[in-house]
Amino acid sequence: EMEYPNQSGFRQRKSQPDVRMRGPPGDPRLLFEDTSAGGSTQEHSGVGKGPDVYPGQALLSDPVSNLAMAYGSSLASHGKEMMDKNVRQLVFPWCCYFMDTVYVGKKLGLLVFPYMHDNWEVSYQQDTPVAPRFDINAPDLYIPVMGFITYVLVAGLALGTQNRFSPEILGIQASSALVWLIIEVLAVLLSLYLVTVNTDLTTIDLVAFSGYKYVGMFVGVLAGLLFGRMGYYLSLLWCCVSIFVFTIRTMRLKILSEAAAEGRLVRGARNQLRMYLTMAIAAAQPVFMYWLTFHLVR
Repeated sequence: EMEYPNQSGFRQRKSQPDVRMRGPPGDPRLLFEDTSAGGSTQEHSGVGKGPDVYPGQALLSDPVSNLAMAYGSSLASHGKEMMDKNVRQLVFPWCCYFMDTVYVGKKLGLLVFPYMHDNWEVSYQQDTPVAPRFDINAPDLYIPVMGFITYVLVAGLALGTQNRFSPEILGIQASSALVWLIIEVLAVLLSLYLVTVNTDLTTIDLVAFSGYKYVGMFVGVLAGLLFGRMGYYLSLLWCCVSIFVFTIRTMRLKILSEAAAEGRLVRGARNQLRMYLTMAIAAAQPVFMYWLTFHLVR
């Protein structure tokens, strides 16, 4: 309050206006209400009261939301199980075509020296062929894949010793070998379809049988690098004869399995056609071996 003299000389008191501040009591600094955040958290309606209550709690407390979350989690787990099952079905058949070191050593010996092997029949368990790691006569993919890779590496080495190496030429060499392999497999599938042969040969089996020739190919090129053209021709000739005998003895049982199961004679007209097909498949292996390697040795 302030005192000041009036016209009569007496002092008169006049009260100042009462200024009220917004905000919490005891905090004189807040003169205006802060509305930048959309109002106070405690003034939200329908969400709950107090600083520890959040909007998501009202949603989680709803039984419909709980049911939807449970259904979503069960659906996700079911989808994961289906994906795992499909992955196993896709990968497991391929894994059976890859095996251990003992099998690789025996199979390489069989490919190079097939003349001393007597039993060429594939073992079965419950009408299905056993895994290659348990049967040396079963087709595998490890040796064809590693033979192809080794052949490409040895081809690059041979081109490098002749000052003809370049990444483009090596790529052409690898792609041409792969394309000829695909053409060969497609031709065999078409021939089996035209001859109407019912066999348990799969496309993967044909890829395996057609890929065994890469072993003789890199052996021939490597011998050519070490001993010249004479070493190349001698080693390649040995490997060509070996792969011819190996293919004849393995494919013959596969292609003529239907006739053997039915007890029909091999000298029949259709069976002779199947024998010619087997010999054609076997004879194509040395042709491809020479065609893909002769230009690498000089």
